[in-house]
Amino acid sequence: MLVIFITAFCEAKVNQWDKMKEVYENIPLPTFPDKTYLITDYYNGTDSLFTSAINKAILVCSAQGGGVVVIPDGVYKTAPIRMKSNVNLHLSDKTLLMFTTDYNLFDTVLTRIEGIDCYNISPLIYAYGETNMAITGNGVMDGMASEANWFSKERIDGVTLKNGKKVAEKTVLYDMKEDSVPFEKRVFKGKTGMRPQFINLYKCKNVLLEGFTLNRSPFWLIHPLLSENITVRKVKMQSHGHNNDGCDPESCKNILIEDCDFDTGDDCIAIKSGRDEDGRYWNIPSENIIVRNCRMKDGHAGVAMGSEITGGCYNVWVENCLMDSPNLSRIIRIKSNAIRGGEVKNVYVRNITVGQCDESILGMEMKYWHVDDGPYPPYFHNIYLENIKSNKSRYLLHLDGFANKIQARDIFIKNCDFKGITASEINAVTGVSNIHFENVKVNGKDYKGM
Repeated sequence: MLVIFITAFCEAKVNQWDKMKEVYENIPLPTFPDKTYLITDYYNGTDSLFTSAINKAILVCSAQGGGVVVIPDGVYKTAPIRMKSNVNLHLSDKTLLMFTTDYNLFDTVLTRIEGIDCYNISPLIYAYGETNMAITGNGVMDGMASEANWFSKERIDGVTLKNGKKVAEKTVLYDMKEDSVPFEKRVFKGKTGMRPQFINLYKCKNVLLEGFTLNRSPFWLIHPLLSENITVRKVKMQSHGHNNDGCDPESCKNILIEDCDFDTGDDCIAIKSGRDEDGRYWNIPSENIIVRNCRMKDGHAGVAMGSEITGGCYNVWVENCLMDSPNLSRIIRIKSNAIRGGEVKNVYVRNITVGQCDESILGMEMKYWHVDDGPYPPYFHNIYLENIKSNKSRYLLHLDGFANKIQARDIFIKNCDFKGITASEINAVTGVSNIHFENVKVNGKDYKGM
């Protein structure tokens, strides 16, 4: 019976890679008319920032049926940019786009911060309800975030006034969620605004992000939210500040992340679907996420699911990636707790080369952020790792659940070679059942499992 059980799961896995091809073939790329709009044609020659010129060119382009808005070679300073349908914002090869850190120049828009719905100061590039868009070209966009501005101790630890006292920048939002304050009354503007995302695509469809480099983001770098058919290709994400996740699809469907470079201060990729009651209100999972041919250096994880995963996460494929850094904590990471909840299922990982990582090849946290109990225990299952070669890590598996309950199961590890496992125990596993090993070597020896 055990042989039949394992064979059935292996057959299911093979079919799922065929499903990945179907998903990939059904993620359309945007198309644009052969019309060009130079932002310099809309510049009045006196403004210190190019914000008005860029946004006007985008508006005119969209209103006239679409085309390519070109930012030519040069250095341009700007406040936040608002994207529109049928526009390809193109950065020339020697373009440097530098964003102001003056929060007084940021409009207030609808977004989410760490899975919680709110109005906040605008992301550096923002779109709401738009379709058929792109940001392309080999230029550089610099969010200018540093310890002197977005990451200052005042902003991180005490920018928002509450009862006459300063508290951490997101504490008031957390309290509003706990107190069930309606979304429309969660408003943060000006100095009380929380650090914004670099690129936020809210309820958008058919979008291409390709070629450019992102540096020094105030918060998450690329954040598709409640969006569909998003392609992120050949983007370099280099940003080591607080909460600097690379790409965070949240409650999204049909996402392709390929041939990208990540060197980040938090998870390289973190798939999300809302947090706590806000996540349960929307109840929209992230599903059909493809990650392939990427390179990950520093980060808390190469590919993570969570921790704001209340709406669930289904069908994630990761293949042909290189992950290598002593400052990369985990290769695959799944995290939640019994307040956030969420189901994560059908995660397929193959052909991964790991130079080294700090903690583990697969990490799971069912008690994330030290939450020991709650009414919504998460559930992780159907996780497949195949053809992974690693030279160094502390653990193979670090799966942290509860000793008296099972919250994760059905993990399959096949045709893998894990070298340089340094912990005295190969695995640290609690609260997980049905872990299967087939043709696995650990530190040069055949490994049959725990």
